[in-house]
Formats: sequence, structure tokens, C-alpha cells
Amino acid sequence: MNKKLFITLGIILCSIHMVSSQTNQERQEYPLKAENVSPLLIGEKIPALTLTDAMGEMIQLGKLFSEKPTIFVIYRGGWCPYCNLQLSGLQEIEKDLTMLGYQIIAVSTDKPENLKASSDKGELGYTLLSDADLSLAKAMGLAFKAPEAYHKFLPETTGGKNKDMLLPVPSVFILNKAGEIRFEYIEPNFKERVSPDLLKVVAGALYKTL
Repeated sequence: MNKKLFITLGIILCSIHMVSSQTNQERQEYPLKAENVSPLLIGEKIPALTLTDAMGEMIQLGKLFSEKPTIFVIYRGGWCPYCNLQLSGLQEIEKDLTMLGYQIIAVSTDKPENLKASSDKGELGYTLLSDADLSLAKAMGLAFKAPEAYHKFLPETTGGKNKDMLLPVPSVFILNKAGEIRFEYIEPNFKERVSPDLLKVVAGALYKTL
């Protein structure tokens, strides 16, 4: 009887260890610094996730991308002055990019109501989407651990969805209608952004190949 008991206990302990190991493997670890992210590369596709727009509507990225080539922007949030400058710069070239045949989509960690505030304040004529739980940033390999100073306000700006206290590395991509990356600008230094003029030149040169 004791022998059978020991065997049974051994099987149970082994099973617990296997489940625990699997759980640890599935638990995602994120870089502590922006410089250490591993983003998608040119030729890879943006995950076709569903995000929320400024009005709270669910938007399927794959369907949106299929409509026309896309200038796809990942920014931190409307609380970031460098992001707001970038959004304003995009608005300055929005007509030029639209005439070329592009659409502009900008994604941040902001909750939907904050997106509307950013859009209204900046008088933006393009689409803003919410990735408040950073599911897209994680899937794109752009998420990293936010410095502790950000922990004070990220729960509010993300509507409590940023459970891992992460930030995305600011990035700009040019996508074809399949959502495939044809150009990317990924800068760990959040104070540095691709200039509107350079983006317009690259977009113009790439359009016929998309």
C-alpha cells in the first residue's frame, strides 16, 4: 500500500512540475530597455488584430489594410509631447500621402476617449486606434517594460488595461495591402522621430511597388 502511495505521489508531483514549467515558458518576458526589443522585419506582416477606434468601434486591421497601402504609426500616447509633434507633422503631409494613395493609421496605448481628445485637439484627419493592453505592440515585438516613473499614470491613460506596465517603441511602417512591411523606422530614443519630409519621399518612392 505504501509503495502504491509513493508511486501515486510521484506521478502527481511530476505532473505539477510539468504544468509549472509550461506556465513559466508561456509567461512572456519583456525587455527592460527599448534598445532590446526584437521588432518585426521588412517582409513580415503586421498581425491582423482587432483594435478600438476613438468612438469605441472595433476595427479589424487586416480588413483596414486591404483597402489601400498604409502609413502605420506606433506612438506612445497623447500624454507624450514628442508623439503630439509627430502627429502634427503627419497631419501636415496627410493630403500629400492621401493623394499618393495612402491611408494613415496611428496606434497608441491610449484608451479610446483619449484618442478622441488627441484627434480633436490636433485636428487630425486620419485614423487613431487604441492598443491599450499593448496586444499589438507585444505581437510586433515592440513592447518593453516602462520605467517606474510611468507607472503613476499608465493605468489611467490605458483604462487599466496595461497590466504589464509596458510601453511601445515609437515606430513608423509603410505597408502594402496585405499588411506586409515594406519600410520601417524604429527608434528606441523616443525623442527621435522620422521627419515628415523624409517619410513623404520614401512613401512616394515606394508606392508603385506596393
